[in-house]
Amino acid sequence: MKITLKDGSVKEYAESKSAFDIAMDISEGLARAACCAKINGQVADLRTVIDSDCELAICTASDAEGLATIRHTASHVLAEAVKRLFPDAKLTIGPSIDTGFYYDFDHAPFAREDLDALEAEMKKIIKAGEKLEKFTLPRQEAIRFMEERNEPYKVELIRDLPEDAEISFYRQGEFVDLCAGPHLMSTKGVKAFKLTSSSMAYWRGKSENAMLQRIYGTAFNKKEELEEYLAYWENVKNRDHNKLGREMELFTTVDVIGQGLPLLMPKGAKIIQTMQRWIEDLEDNEWGYTRTKTPLMAKSDLYKISGHWDHYKEGMFVFGDEENDKEVYALRPMTCPFQYYVYKATQHSYRDLPCRYSETSTLFRNEDSGEMHGLTRVRQFTISEGHLIVRPDQMVKEFKDCLALAKYCLTVLGVEEDVTYHLSKWDPNNREKYIGEPEVWEQTEGHIRDILKELNIEFTEDVGEAAFYGPKVDINARNVYGKEDTMITIQWDALLAEQFDMYYIDQNGEKQRPYIIHRTSMGCYERTLAWLIEKYEGKFPTWLCPEQVRVLPISEKYSDYAAKVEAKLKENGILATTDNRSEKIGFKIREARLDKLPYMLVVGQKEEDENLVSVRSRFAGDEGQKTLDEFIGQICREIRTKEIRKEEPQEA
Repeated sequence: MKITLKDGSVKEYAESKSAFDIAMDISEGLARAACCAKINGQVADLRTVIDSDCELAICTASDAEGLATIRHTASHVLAEAVKRLFPDAKLTIGPSIDTGFYYDFDHAPFAREDLDALEAEMKKIIKAGEKLEKFTLPRQEAIRFMEERNEPYKVELIRDLPEDAEISFYRQGEFVDLCAGPHLMSTKGVKAFKLTSSSMAYWRGKSENAMLQRIYGTAFNKKEELEEYLAYWENVKNRDHNKLGREMELFTTVDVIGQGLPLLMPKGAKIIQTMQRWIEDLEDNEWGYTRTKTPLMAKSDLYKISGHWDHYKEGMFVFGDEENDKEVYALRPMTCPFQYYVYKATQHSYRDLPCRYSETSTLFRNEDSGEMHGLTRVRQFTISEGHLIVRPDQMVKEFKDCLALAKYCLTVLGVEEDVTYHLSKWDPNNREKYIGEPEVWEQTEGHIRDILKELNIEFTEDVGEAAFYGPKVDINARNVYGKEDTMITIQWDALLAEQFDMYYIDQNGEKQRPYIIHRTSMGCYERTLAWLIEKYEGKFPTWLCPEQVRVLPISEKYSDYAAKVEAKLKENGILATTDNRSEKIGFKIREARLDKLPYMLVVGQKEEDENLVSVRSRFAGDEGQKTLDEFIGQICREIRTKEIRKEEPQEA
């Protein structure tokens, strides 16, 4: 057989060999460093026997696949350590992930002391150098095998597999786990690891299932790489909006109010108010939108027409019982059907289109409790929602304009470079999830694909991520932990106008069905705030800051002048306060820096005598004395243009 290697060279063998044997034949050093293999592009275990011509790449820790194999093996080492120290714990799943690995256990919560003890036990397992050995069993034998080991979650996983499946296991010492691999040859290959945290998780991600305990960890090939990552991780935790937003008093949560229902505190509310006013003025005055205001709830009849009752009911908050109540209501998870009836309230000709409706919409979605996180995944949120009713010949231009508006908003916020674009398509193998015929889906997906290519926007295609009524462009961003969230969505809808009997009168006096674009210009305000907290580490651009200037009198003697300065700032629309505490000026300056304020104005005798202010900023430090009018002109320009001023290097 002929084995084509990564460099294009070819090895020939008269008999079958494992990937590890071939690595050893190439180089003993390569075999020692090998973690897994890629056979014809598919990741495989080094134990895999090759018996025919193929392309082979041996993966080491420097390859993504090799590092993932190290981390996957580390998750098994963790599971063995847990079973040694906590024999009653039940195993579930333990994959590698982008940041390391995790393993879920049915057990009481793990404290930090437990994680420390588990790390020590893992080191013993690694030092022993237990070999990982793969074996398979027929499905029924595999079920009995795991039943004898009293591992009910593993039994459930096996029962979900086809009856004729050969079930794969890995053994290391006395520990055995259900697993498809790949894994390292022995535990000694896990050279640098750390258990980072533990949290709650639901079995199979569903809140109606058992609550499990998830232990997170990470692993690298070298100690130096681990230390570098842990330092980075510490910075990540400090930038987490859930931590920083609470420390900055932007938002909080309260158990008696409910999970996923954050309280925006005055500073956070001011930031969202600023963004909301900007978006509303932008849409209404510059992009041709007409504003609506529609109810927060509706009868189930509305959602049955739209299809949400059949396709999205589980994600809605429903009031009443269909069997016993005359009328059943639900809080709205979207605004589209409400705005359709705004359109239907009057007759429209082809000359009236496009109709661009916008609304600052508060929506409600019954997210699983295990999915809740700070401001990014909540049950009540507000979005910059809009629906465009257009003629088919207008659809492409209007869709491009929606993309242009979204890109403009991202640019102003300073996050355009941080996003990825996705064409979210239907899944033809899951027809029950969608309405409409295949040819409609193929045509609409093709239009979006052509638009993105024409605009030179790089994008990926995601099967199964479309809305039930049409494909969409999702503009996504990653949070500090690497999890991707959708920030802005633009959807192509060629189907719902039919269900709502929407029409316009064409040039010939005939009724025609319009197309609809569902879109957000900036997306969800709460999620955007979370994104900006992490992006700027709480140091927002001046125009977004809830406190833009703090006046700092050197002593109580200058409080009257400080009050005049504050009043003049407020007259010009600047968000200003005065620190009148009986503290030294150095202390006040340090406090203002910790509060991440863009500007401080220090005032004393000279400033009062000459109508000056001494300007300090987080951008350039001491900016010297300026007249009050000069400073007001400078900051008003910065706010009006929404400038994102960069911080300059400052002397220690």
